[in-house]
Amino acid sequence: MKNYFLLLLLCGISCYSQVLPEKERASLVDEILKDRFENLLPDLMDRTDIDMWILISREYNEDPVLRTMLPATWLNARRTTILVFYRDQPKDTLERLAVARYNIGENITSAWNPESQPDQWQALVEIIEDRDPDKIGLNFSEHFAIADGLVKTDHEDLMEVLPQSYQNKVVSAEDLAIGWIESRTEKEMELYEELVAITHSIIAEAFSEKVITPGETTSEDVVWWMRQKVTDLGLETWFHPTVDIQRNDEALKDHIEAFSSGYGETVIREGDLLHCDFGITYLRLNTDCQQHAYVLKSGENEAPEFLQEALEKGNEVQDFLTRNFKTGSSGNEILLASLANAKEAGLRPSIYTHPLGLYGHSSGPTIGMWDSQGGVEGTGDYPLFPNTVYAIELNTTVEIPEWEKDIRIMLEEAGYWGKDGFRYVNGRQTEMHVIPSKK
Repeated sequence: MKNYFLLLLLCGISCYSQVLPEKERASLVDEILKDRFENLLPDLMDRTDIDMWILISREYNEDPVLRTMLPATWLNARRTTILVFYRDQPKDTLERLAVARYNIGENITSAWNPESQPDQWQALVEIIEDRDPDKIGLNFSEHFAIADGLVKTDHEDLMEVLPQSYQNKVVSAEDLAIGWIESRTEKEMELYEELVAITHSIIAEAFSEKVITPGETTSEDVVWWMRQKVTDLGLETWFHPTVDIQRNDEALKDHIEAFSSGYGETVIREGDLLHCDFGITYLRLNTDCQQHAYVLKSGENEAPEFLQEALEKGNEVQDFLTRNFKTGSSGNEILLASLANAKEAGLRPSIYTHPLGLYGHSSGPTIGMWDSQGGVEGTGDYPLFPNTVYAIELNTTVEIPEWEKDIRIMLEEAGYWGKDGFRYVNGRQTEMHVIPSKK
């Protein structure tokens, strides 16, 4: 076991060295964006039967979908930014237009000349009338926040100028927006393996003697070491990490207490079971990972067998969940089947898996929430599509007679659903990290 994590730490040196400088990142982001516009978006528009998609944003109040379409050198929209995508399926063409004074990078072409048409909204109407679409998709959605990016003012401005004949063609672009956000290309998946490898390496280093000295280091020290490590690598975190502690002489905290109160300056001791929740943002993709570590007592060389067996029960819940992945099944269907399977096997599971990708808590099928184990209205009804990534997030409560109490094994790993089925993006934890006792 020690050798396994030593290799992981050594691999981490290689993983860290692969972090690109800013200029190379920008080039790669734009390369991926071009591929998505050319090879993904046409299929999504055909799948959702929308031939015109209009996205409208103002600077610093960006539609979450539009943000993901900006080139690497655009950190925000500018003034009022209007994007129009027109799909002519019979001709197999896709126009990518900006009702703006300038091109938006190399992928979206300016289609407005203020000198000939000073009114930006009228210029948009002319584009619509020239193409005469059957359906105009706008980003409004009841259940999916990321697909609900058209703000009230911009909607009112559009409807004020849009001819009545086209107002009747306006539909929600919810499924199209979700498809854009959730779908991963082959190139993105190659990068995702690197992202998750970096994430695993940071966790392995955090849960090592390099960072933790039992009896001295606090859980908060580890949290801030992780934050600083990410900053030093030139990366970002999309949420503040947590490190929590379970030990034999303290009662198991419930979810709300553990999340709201945390563990603060609790000193890590020998015999502690540690857990972290940690994720990074890099190349516009996000990771989300939870793993466990054990602090060895004097004379111990590995984690107690009962803790390793508890971890294996967490892996069993993961297996029950991922075996139920099936294209077309809703998040709620996957959730209920997986919970039933795990309970039949004598486990005590809780499943709260979410889409992962351009956002950490991304759009796609929600597979449970920790406080909604009977299903989730709306987002849980959305079906599973291939070429999508999920944070396989769950826990199982395990009775530990040796400690005369229950513990909670909480796991989270990035998993990919594709044409060949399910796979973990960069493996999963099957062995406990171990931290040596204080010498």
